[in-house]
Amino acid sequence: QVQLVESGGGLVQAGGSLKLSCAASGRTFSTYTMAWFRQAPGKEREFAAAITWSSGHTYYADSVKGRFTISRDNAKNTVYLQMNSLKPEDTAVYYCAAARGVLHHTASWSYDSWGQGTQVTVSS
Repeated sequence: QVQLVESGGGLVQAGGSLKLSCAASGRTFSTYTMAWFRQAPGKEREFAAAITWSSGHTYYADSVKGRFTISRDNAKNTVYLQMNSLKPEDTAVYYCAAARGVLHHTASWSYDSWGQGTQVTVSS
């Protein structure tokens, strides 16, 4: 497992942008698939985006496709989530997750390391 710390959340108006960061500990970061999930009040945690360790292939939920971009910098042990054209329904706590050997990239049970989360609030 790796230790994950998210940052970059905040309050933004609809249509605005935010960039989340997730810093990971450990020397084997480059071998982990990384993902972002989010959880809105009263709702279940849902998948937002993932990036594989090998090819850097990316996966996105339909709700964020075309607006969010996940990327990683293995030299800095950091994964990012650039969020553009934000909507009030994007309001949630955003969690960074990591795992090795992931086959089901959109499933939360695939990941065994989680950060504490960072709040994103989008006002209308």
